[in-house]
Amino acid sequence: MQRISSLFCAAALALSGSAMADDFKVVTTIKPLNLIVSELVQGAAKSDAILPPGASPHDYALRPSDVKKLNDADLVIWVGPQLETFLTKLMATNPNSFALTKQAGIHFLNYGEKGSDDHSDHAGHGHADHGDHASHDGHDDHGDHADHDGHHAGHEGHDDHGDHADHDGHDEHAGHHHHHHSGLDPHFWMGPKQTIEAANVITEALIKHDPLHKTVYLANLSTFTSEVNQAVSELNAEIKPLSNKGYFVFHDGYGYFEHQFGLNNLGHFTVEPDRKPGAKTLIAIRESLKDKQAYCVFSEPQFSPAVVDSVTKGTEVNIGTLDPMATNVQVGKGGYVRFIKELGQSFTKCLK
Repeated sequence: MQRISSLFCAAALALSGSAMADDFKVVTTIKPLNLIVSELVQGAAKSDAILPPGASPHDYALRPSDVKKLNDADLVIWVGPQLETFLTKLMATNPNSFALTKQAGIHFLNYGEKGSDDHSDHAGHGHADHGDHASHDGHDDHGDHADHDGHHAGHEGHDDHGDHADHDGHDEHAGHHHHHHSGLDPHFWMGPKQTIEAANVITEALIKHDPLHKTVYLANLSTFTSEVNQAVSELNAEIKPLSNKGYFVFHDGYGYFEHQFGLNNLGHFTVEPDRKPGAKTLIAIRESLKDKQAYCVFSEPQFSPAVVDSVTKGTEVNIGTLDPMATNVQVGKGGYVRFIKELGQSFTKCLK
């Protein structure tokens, strides 16, 4: 009897080990991206983010535990070298790397570019019915086509443009819609339209790497798309009346959301949040606030608001907070919708 029990335990352990070995491991980088991916893999796999909640990719350094997690992953989904510069070298030799800026099918914007959105009620349509095509090999290695429409990964060389961000010849434009950035804007998760496009591209990659769960992935994509479109309809109703009210943001990272909903961004303090704004930028913003051109100035929780406080001191302008990293949003079903709704509420609360 004891022998039978021992054999049963051994078999159970073997099965358990096999199941664990077969678990599909997805690793992402920033929390907003993980909000998206976690909904797409629900019921089939789990996704883990490398960066802690609230951490900024602009100044992050990989830890040994991060490197191990990345190397052990079956699929590493990241935005691209335009955002996570700390991953560029490591991912260059990782066969499971999936950089979104190198994929066709996502309409990335360039910094300073006016989007073509008509602010319609729907951000996009899920391609849940293209399952027959979702896993074909041609979709995973679109690096050669990444600069389609002039918006893609060919701008990697601009990653170090922050060194020139506060250069005097550029500062004087801070309050007049001119951006110091050039090249691809990687903050796609701010735009529901681009997020749905990214969700389709990610689902194709998931199906290619884990075809056994194809049905689950396609169902998750369909649900995600519907819920995001519903949120866009609600946000349009709330934000549209505020489209003529100007504001300043801490850093140049909200273009996708602004294009989607037709907001009136007057300028930004800095092009990279880890770089101090130049003196001329601050003077230009201060003058705009004195002239009452802006209703609101937004800071971010990841960085000290001291510079915002000093510029707004003595003015009647509202001060708000925008959190591009979804610090307090719970990962799980409906996480991304909660994020964009909170972002929308931050705008409306400060601009009303």
